[in-house]
Amino acid sequence: MKKKKVFIACDTNNIKVIRNIISKTNNSELDIGYKFGLEFFFSKHGRKFISRLRNQKIFLDLKLNDIPNTCVSAIKSLKDLKNINYLTVHISGGYKMLKAVKKESKKINKKMKILGVSILTSLNNDSVRKIGHTRPVKDLVRKQAAIAKAAGLNGIVCSGHEAKLIKNICKNMEIVTPGIRLKGDSVSDQKRVMTPKEAFANGSNAIVIGRSITSGNIKNNIQKLIKSL
Repeated sequence: MKKKKVFIACDTNNIKVIRNIISKTNNSELDIGYKFGLEFFFSKHGRKFISRLRNQKIFLDLKLNDIPNTCVSAIKSLKDLKNINYLTVHISGGYKMLKAVKKESKKINKKMKILGVSILTSLNNDSVRKIGHTRPVKDLVRKQAAIAKAAGLNGIVCSGHEAKLIKNICKNMEIVTPGIRLKGDSVSDQKRVMTPKEAFANGSNAIVIGRSITSGNIKNNIQKLIKSL
């Protein structure tokens, strides 16, 4: 059976904590990778630490969102990080920006996959109405998925609630799902959450999970995750 792909969210700027997370989550039963966001990447030694990681799947969650030229310049600035496997960009930046990012990424790192971020899992229908959208989340994500596909992105980041909806749109694209919690865990600042088993059942190819694994006994939490699948 193919191993489930799981990205552990390393949401801290403490390198000692990151090392502990990596050492205690590596196992042979899951296809494990590590997600680094803005907090760690922009910390004093974060970028250097990432550049020195070897034999790990690295998910750089920068969520680029700007005019095409600025995002292309940002991609160029990552040319020294040859070990990055995944990089995120907001689909809301538009087709031209997404297309430009994908084109530039091929020049600097052919193995780096570009994932388009749809509606954040911290938002719900009420949240998107308050920022001016008249369509519900599902409609917005469906439209964004079509844009990501047209721009040639490798995958889309969406909640498990939309994974099943966009699976047919995103054929041959990876569906990566954040907002994952083990059953019974606090949802904290998330709105559209789901358990790992539910997300995979809905068509997600990979999940991103943080606090449910990194808070408390990490080794025990990993075993809970494995048993839940």
